[in-house]
Amino acid sequence: MTLYDIKPKFQNLLRPVVIRLHARGVSANQVTLLAMLTSILLGGVLIVFPMPILFVSLPLFLFFRMALNAIDGMLAREFNQQSISGAILNETGDIISDAALYLAFAFLPGISLWLVVLVVLLAWLTEFCGIIAQTLTGIRSYRGPLGKSDRAFIFGALGLAIALWPQYMSVANIVFSISALLLIWTCMNRCCSAMEVKNA
Repeated sequence: MTLYDIKPKFQNLLRPVVIRLHARGVSANQVTLLAMLTSILLGGVLIVFPMPILFVSLPLFLFFRMALNAIDGMLAREFNQQSISGAILNETGDIISDAALYLAFAFLPGISLWLVVLVVLLAWLTEFCGIIAQTLTGIRSYRGPLGKSDRAFIFGALGLAIALWPQYMSVANIVFSISALLLIWTCMNRCCSAMEVKNA
């Protein structure tokens, strides 16, 4: 069970917005680019100005980004905008956005650079394993326990906690350590999903 499982309900809430955006000529690729560029912008600000209070922006932005990710997918599927370039942009945009936002934690005092980098690399690996499953079986794997939406929730909450209680910032190392283990588990689950389909 991951946050991805509640995605259909979230999409239903966003559908009126999607319809209006389509009516105004907004494309799925434009929304994907917006999500990536704004992620890079916020990540850059947090890296250049590594002040705990600024990390209060992270949960708000990550919710906004989740909405954009849902919107671009709905525009692509429901309004015949699916394309190879869109699929490439979607996959690469997600991992670039993750790196831009989550690497910012490494610039805060007391947080391990190597742990943050490890988590970012493992997050990339989970998406790669999901794509491998799709290549082998035709079905994109979104198995958890730490998918993209779950990461957004955890690191958004961590950003809020750091902003409110910066004196406990070193606790973030525990969060990143546990996240690394959960990401390894996620990679294994996504690879196993491909083998299960192949062996069925």
